[in-house]
Amino acid sequence: MKAAFLPDRGVVKVSGEGARDFLNGLVTTNVDLVQPGLGRFGALLTPQGKIVVDFLITEAPSGHGGGFLIDCPRALAQGLAGKLGFYKLRAKVVVENLSDGLGVLAAWDGDPAVKPDLTFADPRGNRLGWRILIPEELAPKVASLIGAGLVDSTDYDAHRIACGAPRGGIDFIYGDAFPHETNMDRLHGVDFDKGCYVGQEVVSRMQHRGTARTRTARLILDDLAPEAGVAIVAGDKPVGTMGSSGGGRGLALVRIDRVTDALDVGTPLMAGGIAIRLAEPEDVQPAPKKTVA
Repeated sequence: MKAAFLPDRGVVKVSGEGARDFLNGLVTTNVDLVQPGLGRFGALLTPQGKIVVDFLITEAPSGHGGGFLIDCPRALAQGLAGKLGFYKLRAKVVVENLSDGLGVLAAWDGDPAVKPDLTFADPRGNRLGWRILIPEELAPKVASLIGAGLVDSTDYDAHRIACGAPRGGIDFIYGDAFPHETNMDRLHGVDFDKGCYVGQEVVSRMQHRGTARTRTARLILDDLAPEAGVAIVAGDKPVGTMGSSGGGRGLALVRIDRVTDALDVGTPLMAGGIAIRLAEPEDVQPAPKKTVA
């Protein structure tokens, strides 16, 4: 088993008697399903349905003061705390940025020998492993406790990429991507049966009409890795943008129709003069339209 402390992740806490209802009315995931030891994947969106910040969320047990702990990009943690504070109005909630004292240890390739407090399975998929919220200085001790070898965060990045989990800021741009484009619907990040939340109308319409034209796709890199942000082309036609890469794998944001057309006629995909291949053709299959009975 491997574990890595993720220096790019921070933690925001939302507590108070109105915290659950407050969050449920804002974010894409169903916070009613969150409990100690169980996490969910979700996002706060703009009213136009684009991702402001995506995150994992769990509930702290009473011994840790209760409330909800949001595992989010550290660079966006203070902004998220401010945004939630803006939305709270008269809600009985307290919002705190705990990132200076609390971070994220990711563990994968096995199950923890013991599960420390604030441990939960990554809800995006079984292969992604576990998240443990701890101070950075405890990372070596906790890794040993759970039976994992402590490795560099770049090892986790390679694992994340192989699992097809995009990272905001490199695989997509915050404020410019819809949840479907980053595969949040496929990674259990959007609950289509819950009540209203910010941006819900747009996301529901994309789901029911099957109008997502762009998707995050997993890549196999047989040679060098193209730089993030490089255009992907099929012949002379742009079909997408390269994202993160590591361990011979990569992620890219691609136009479904254009990549499908290229695959159908055998046109190779290139990024910065480097040949790339889709790891799974199903990544660019459009989602079926949902009909209302």
